[in-house]
Amino acid sequence: MKVIKNYLYNAGYQILNMVLPLITVPYISRVLGAHDVGINEYTNSWVTFFYLMGQMGITLYGNREVAYHREDIYERSRTFWGVEALQLLTISASLIAYLVAVFLFSTTFQHYFLLQAVWIIAAGLDVSWYFMGLENFRVTVVRNTLVKLASIVLIFTVVKDAGDLSKYILILGGAQLFGNLTLWPYLRDNIVWVKIREWHPFSHFYLALLLFIPTITTQVYLVLNRLMLGRMSTQASLGNFGQADKIVKFVLAIVTATGTVMLPHVASKFAKGDVKGVRASLYSSFNFVSAISIPMMFGLMAIAKSFAPWFLGADFNMAGEIMFLEAPIIVLIAWSNVTGAQYLMPVNRVKEFTTSVTIGAVSNIVFNLFLIGGWGANGAAVATVCSEFLVAASQIIMIRHTIRRRLMFKEVWKYFLCGLLMYLVVSRLCLIINMSVSNLILEVVVGILIYSIGLVVTKASILDEAKNLLASKRK
Repeated sequence: MKVIKNYLYNAGYQILNMVLPLITVPYISRVLGAHDVGINEYTNSWVTFFYLMGQMGITLYGNREVAYHREDIYERSRTFWGVEALQLLTISASLIAYLVAVFLFSTTFQHYFLLQAVWIIAAGLDVSWYFMGLENFRVTVVRNTLVKLASIVLIFTVVKDAGDLSKYILILGGAQLFGNLTLWPYLRDNIVWVKIREWHPFSHFYLALLLFIPTITTQVYLVLNRLMLGRMSTQASLGNFGQADKIVKFVLAIVTATGTVMLPHVASKFAKGDVKGVRASLYSSFNFVSAISIPMMFGLMAIAKSFAPWFLGADFNMAGEIMFLEAPIIVLIAWSNVTGAQYLMPVNRVKEFTTSVTIGAVSNIVFNLFLIGGWGANGAAVATVCSEFLVAASQIIMIRHTIRRRLMFKEVWKYFLCGLLMYLVVSRLCLIINMSVSNLILEVVVGILIYSIGLVVTKASILDEAKNLLASKRK
């Protein structure tokens, strides 16, 4: 039940993280327009590289190490001080490098690049990894929820016209910074002071660096589409891709929330030598994410082309087709999140995880070079799907000797069959009725009913798991 509660907390926060921007997306799309939205996407993509370089693999490493020492408050505290000291040092170096790069190489968007620097400062003060290692997701969710809500209010009251892009960038970065600061008071009751000479921050450097490689590689191909689109196409095309990608990632966040929750849980089992428990968690998690990611993919594909222009505005007509093409990553990333973040990482098979995401990064560059030139933003969407497929496939191949793949995929055909039937009905419904709030709700409800009936008819095991969960909760 603790895992379920943590999943609900983290899924709720991830959804909130995506829903709140989505609330502002129609407003910002219309106020700033596709061109200025593209500028924000482009400059934010570059700053993302720098703050990831500063964080190295500290978020994953700190999460895992705190989970390893969860029962020993002194070792846990010593880990916290050492890891956070290392994070402050590396982030400071990254901030200096970023500012030098901005002043030396940026001319057109220098002002916006400087405003984006707030994100790097915020990364240095991020201690959410500590609470995730303790499996205490309530703290991060509650505090950051309030900050996110405040940022929404500021966007609607401060950003009024096309000249307010600077204010928009500053609000987003400032919210992240303030949200990270609000977590620090909670440390008082969770750690003890450890003498500075016992921190040994650089003792964590090598292990964090090992996790940095897959982290930065993963982000390379997640952000690379924006950077290459910004160079090879127009800012308006980038704006369309960015907004479409936000909607796809909103749906994806519901699924990938399991990875953040399960990593410390599985790491704790691994540290105790519970190999059977680790494998059982993998099978259960893979079945769960398949059951929810597959209908989400088909549902988004069904409504994409009518939803995008209605939701985003006339400037974003091409976003619907981008969403349709990119939707398969919901399933692919859900699978690789289980095999990678929930298995390879916590059991310390970092080399294999790194290899898989490197394959994704390299292939994404190749696919982008061939596809963006001819297809623009649609090409970037297809490139993303192809690279994510290679990541998921390579990870599944890597675990073939320790995991029974047939058992993992046993129920997947049922979810695809039910999801496909749902897609056919909902996409037909979208052609018959115009897009509106009430009609969107109707389409979602119809989709859920059809998929649920399909699960009952095919006797999917996820229904039995849900019944068992409800029965245990009553006890």
